[in-house]
Amino acid sequence: MPIIVRLDVMLARRKMRSRELAERIGITEQNLSLLKSGKVRGVRFDTLARICRELRCTPGELLDYEAGDDAPPASTQGDPDASPD
Repeated sequence: MPIIVRLDVMLARRKMRSRELAERIGITEQNLSLLKSGKVRGVRFDTLARICRELRCTPGELLDYEAGDDAPPASTQGDPDASPD
């Protein structure tokens, strides 16, 4: 999956344990662990906002994108800046 979750890095920077964050944002430690490992298919924006509030960070500090060889090329359909074929 090209989305990389860097929650563990931010927790280490803030010297906070997963258990403490889970309690503060109101989710189970197990669900937080699944999010940390990238094994979830999605995350609610309100959950992401609570994580960012508690860790004093932005979503961009928690999530990263790394395109792989299996990633399809970006579509330029509807992009006014795209050059015609």
